[in-house]
Amino acid sequence: MDRDGPLARASKGMSTATWTPDNGDGTFTNPLFYDEFSDPDLIRVGDWFYLTGTTMHAMPGLPILRSKDLVNWEFVAYALDKLDIGPAYRLEDGRNIYGQGIWAPSFRYHNGKFYIFSNINGQMTQMFTATDPKGPWTRTPMKRSFHDLSVLFDDDDKAYVVWGHQDMHLAQLTDDLTDIVPGTEHVLFTADAGMGEGAHFYKIGGKYYIISAEYAGGFRMPAARADHVFGPYEVNRSISLHEDFGMASSKRLGTPKPPFEFWGPDPAAKHSLAMHQGGIVQTPEGEWWGFSMMDFNSVGRLTDLSPITWKDGWPYFGLPGNLTRTPRTWVKPKTARPQPVHVPYRRSDDFSAPRLQPIWQWNHVPVDGKWSLSERPGFLRLHALPATSFYDARDTLTQRAIGPMSTPTVLLDASNLKPGDTAGLGLLNLPYATLGVEKRADGLDIVLFDQRPDKTVRVKMTGTRIWLRADCDFLTERARFSYSFDGVTFAPIGDEVELFYQTFTFQGIRYGLFSYNRTGAEGGFADFDNIHVYQPHTRGLMRPIPYGRSIRLTSFHATTGLAAGPMGLASAVPTRFEVVDRKLGRVALRSGRLYVTVSADGAVTLGAGQSGTVQNFQWIETPTGELVLMSLATNRFLRIDPQTRDIRADSPGPMPDDSDGTRFFWSG
Repeated sequence: MDRDGPLARASKGMSTATWTPDNGDGTFTNPLFYDEFSDPDLIRVGDWFYLTGTTMHAMPGLPILRSKDLVNWEFVAYALDKLDIGPAYRLEDGRNIYGQGIWAPSFRYHNGKFYIFSNINGQMTQMFTATDPKGPWTRTPMKRSFHDLSVLFDDDDKAYVVWGHQDMHLAQLTDDLTDIVPGTEHVLFTADAGMGEGAHFYKIGGKYYIISAEYAGGFRMPAARADHVFGPYEVNRSISLHEDFGMASSKRLGTPKPPFEFWGPDPAAKHSLAMHQGGIVQTPEGEWWGFSMMDFNSVGRLTDLSPITWKDGWPYFGLPGNLTRTPRTWVKPKTARPQPVHVPYRRSDDFSAPRLQPIWQWNHVPVDGKWSLSERPGFLRLHALPATSFYDARDTLTQRAIGPMSTPTVLLDASNLKPGDTAGLGLLNLPYATLGVEKRADGLDIVLFDQRPDKTVRVKMTGTRIWLRADCDFLTERARFSYSFDGVTFAPIGDEVELFYQTFTFQGIRYGLFSYNRTGAEGGFADFDNIHVYQPHTRGLMRPIPYGRSIRLTSFHATTGLAAGPMGLASAVPTRFEVVDRKLGRVALRSGRLYVTVSADGAVTLGAGQSGTVQNFQWIETPTGELVLMSLATNRFLRIDPQTRDIRADSPGPMPDDSDGTRFFWSG
C-alpha cells in the first residue's frame, strides 16, 4: 500500500487548509463555518461557549463544539451515536428519514448538567443529558412534541418551554422535564403577532426575552419581552432584517421527485436568504453577540456571528447607526487572552485511524459489519448492500460540502466489486449526481449519473484503481466530475452538473462515498484508500488587502469609479488611492495629502489631516468576492449611486442585485 504516493499525486499543488472565519488580524469573517450548521443554539458555561445544531437524518447526530472566543471552534463530541427507532431510520421497507430525524435543538446548562432538547418528525421531542459535554449522553423521550422548542431554567429552578409555528405556546415543564404541568399552557402569540418560529428563550436583567424567526417577504428576526414569564409580551418585529451580505438566491427545487420542477430566482425577491433563527449570548468580558443561520443556496444553511447593540432595552443585531444589519467582517469578541486559529474538523482522510474522523456521518443508521476500517488497514471498506439507487443505498458515508468552492478527490480500489455493484463519489442532494465504477459482465465501467436530466455517461475502465473528483463551485452552483488513472492527469466526464437549493431534506450538498448492488442481493466490496478535500479560498478575503499599494476603485457596474475631485460625482476615470493600513482589517484611502472622509450624515468628501474614524473603512468582501467598504463613521457602506453617480456612505449593506452601487472592483 502506497500511503504517500497516491494521495500526494491526487493532491499535487493542493493544500489541505480549510475554511476559518479568523482572519489572523483581530477580525473574523462570516460564516463561522462554510459548511452546513443549521438551527444553531449556543450557551456559555464559565469561559467556554458550547454550540449544537440540526443534523436531520445524518448519524452520528447533534455535534457539540466549543470555543473561548466564538470564532475558533473545536469538536467535542456527538450527543447521539445512532437513532434507531424504526425501519425508516435504517432505510428499510422503502422508507427513509431524509429531512427528518434531529432538528432545531435547544441547548441548555443548569445545576451542573447539560441538556439538549430536540425535535424528531413523527416522534416525541427527545431530551439528551450529560454532566460532561464529552459524554456519555443519555436520551429520554419526552411525552409531547414541541415544534422548534426553547427551554428556560428560571432563577427559582422552575423550567419553562416555548414552542410553535406562527402560533407560539408557553408552558411550565414538570420536574422531570418530560411533560408540561397541567393548566400552565398558554398561547403567547397568534400568527398575526409576527413571532413566527424558531424560538430562543432567555431571562436577562430580570426580563424575559424570546427571539424568533419570521418569513415576511424575506427572513427577519423578531423579539418579544415581558416582566413576567407568562407575559404580557411586547413584540419588536425586527431586531435583524435583510442581512444576506449581498448573496443572491439561486434556482430552487420545487418538487422532490422526478420529473423535477424548479423555480426562481425571483429578481423582485430581494434579501430572500437573510439571517434568521438564532439567539444571543454574553461573553465573560461583558460583550453581547448574536448567532443565527442564513441560507447559502446549495451548500446549505450556515451559521453567522453578529455584534449586538442594546437600544431601548432591545438586543439589535448590528452596530450603532446601522441596527438590524450585520457586517460580514468585524472585530473578534474580546477575550482574556488571545485564542489561536482553530478549526473543528479535518476533512481529508487517509483512513489510517482506528475510528472515523468526526467530520464523517452516515446517511442513515449504518449496517454494522458491512463497513470497516480494519478489514484492510488504511482503507475504508464498504460492502455492497442491495439498493435501487444512490439515494436509497445504505452505508453511504458523508461529509458536508464546504464553500465557497471545494474539490473532493477519492482514490478507489474497485478490484473486489461483483456484477451489479456500483461504488464511488456522490453529491448527495436532490437532485443528486454520482461518479462511480460499475461492475458489469464485460468488465468495469466509469459511470457518471446526473439525476436531474436522468442522464448516464459511461467510459470503459482499464485496471482497478481510479481517482474520482468533483470540482464544486457553490457561487456559480455548478460541479464538474473528472477521473484519473494516475492521480495526476484528470479527464472530465459528461456535462457540468447544476446544484440546487432545496427544502425537502433541509440540508445542503454532501460528499458521499457509496457502494451498493442493483441486483437485489449483496455484492462485493469497495476499498477507499483516501479522500482529499481541496479548498482554494479558506479565509474571508479571496484577495488580500493591498496595504501600501496604489489602487483604483471601479463600480461593480463598471461605468464609474471613485475619483479625487469634487467627490460629489464619480468619474469614468478613477483616481489612484493609496491604501493605508489602519489595523484590524481597516483602511484609509489617501490621494496626496487628502483622505476620503465621511461625515455623520454619510456625505463623502476629500479632507486633510490625520486619518481617524471619519477616514477609516472596514475592508470587506461579499461572498462572491466584490469589495465593499464600511465607513466607521456611519457603520454604513460607501456607494456610487448608479443613477446620480453621487458618492455617499449611507447604504445599510450590499443589495444582492447591487442596485445601491456598493460593490467595487479594485485594480493596481
